[in-house]
Amino acid sequence: MNRYGITNLTEELLNWAGVTKHPHRFGGVEFRLNETEIGHLHGNHMFDILLSKSERDRWIKEGVASPHHMYPDSGWVSIYLKSEEDIAYAIEIARAKYDQLKLKGELTK
Repeated sequence: MNRYGITNLTEELLNWAGVTKHPHRFGGVEFRLNETEIGHLHGNHMFDILLSKSERDRWIKEGVASPHHMYPDSGWVSIYLKSEEDIAYAIEIARAKYDQLKLKGELTK
């Protein structure tokens, strides 16, 4: 895959201090900072991430993310990875979540 491919989404997340990869309980791959999930990949086509309501609404309004594919009224969003731009947005949103978790002290646990 090219430099924005799924392999590099995984590589990017795993390059962040403290991030680990685990099997996700509903299939796919989950990325965690300590025991807190950052987000998870379903195959190579969708990245799900839990956000605050304001962040969720912002990313959906901007057209970057969609309401979660199974729980559309929750704080979860789905990012469909159809293009390099989608993957870049997935990284951007995951980084924002990672930074929030670091501020809450997740990195030091």
